[in-house]
Amino acid sequence: MGTYIFKRLISIIPVFLLATFLTTGMIHLSPVDPAEAYLAAAHIQPTDEILEQKRHEFGLDQPFLIQYVNSIMKICQLDFGISYVSNKPVLDEVTLRLPATFQLALGSIVIAVLVSIPLGFLAGVKKNSVIDHFSRILSFLGASIPSFWLGYLFIFFFSVKLDLFPVEGIGTWQHLVLPSVTLALPLIAIYTRLLRASVLENLQQPYVLFARTRGINEKTIMAKHVLRIAISPMITGLGMNLGKLLTGTIIVEAVFSWPGFGRYFIEAIFNRDIPVIQCYVLIAASLFILSNLLVDLIQMYIDPRISRKEGQQQ
Repeated sequence: MGTYIFKRLISIIPVFLLATFLTTGMIHLSPVDPAEAYLAAAHIQPTDEILEQKRHEFGLDQPFLIQYVNSIMKICQLDFGISYVSNKPVLDEVTLRLPATFQLALGSIVIAVLVSIPLGFLAGVKKNSVIDHFSRILSFLGASIPSFWLGYLFIFFFSVKLDLFPVEGIGTWQHLVLPSVTLALPLIAIYTRLLRASVLENLQQPYVLFARTRGINEKTIMAKHVLRIAISPMITGLGMNLGKLLTGTIIVEAVFSWPGFGRYFIEAIFNRDIPVIQCYVLIAASLFILSNLLVDLIQMYIDPRISRKEGQQQ
């Protein structure tokens, strides 16, 4: 287990180097001059002298490989540069907004798990029942309704008409409900169908028949055997969506004016705030890797067969 975790952590290094290379390359090939973008954000009239000074200050007058190595050295020191707009360190700006995004992502994951596990499991066990048909309708709606449209519907009905939840902002649990549900509904659609299909598949496996012939209680079979194995694809999907939620809540944050990392990234794109964009790409890559590592460890705990396979491969 320790060797496996170490190898997975080591695998972050080439991904980090590739992400740094791509972001540096995009800046190098982009038609937008970072020096001009900085002066435009600072409302300074660009002149040839000022542009040359800023290019030298940002190291843009150096060869690409030197810029790449310098970027790696700075990032290893957690130095992502200075924001063109706020003129503050990018890391300080990001750490100020990441907790709000983590809060929103965690809320949506909790709602999705609490709804999809019992709904998907019962839909699989009671095939073609009322609850199965209900899960199909809910999954269809969750997969087909765009998040921004769903968010505006929630605002209209629950905030404007019923006055139950705030329209925007952050602060209390009421502020968290609508954006979390908006993010959770598409996840519920995916996880419910994944779990249902996995339950139906596992009910046909020999170990279920053997457990029944041994006289084991049906509830025990379902809870300790079928659900334990059937939930594996859902956990895999959860790991893939966790990184997406932490970096891809852009639309929902914009709809509900949520002061998170995704909304900050959109503002950086409009303002051509290149240090912020570069920081976002690197953090996104790291979060995807770490979330998938976490899910792999959970999978190994739930299904010991995975642990044995890893040991044989090593």
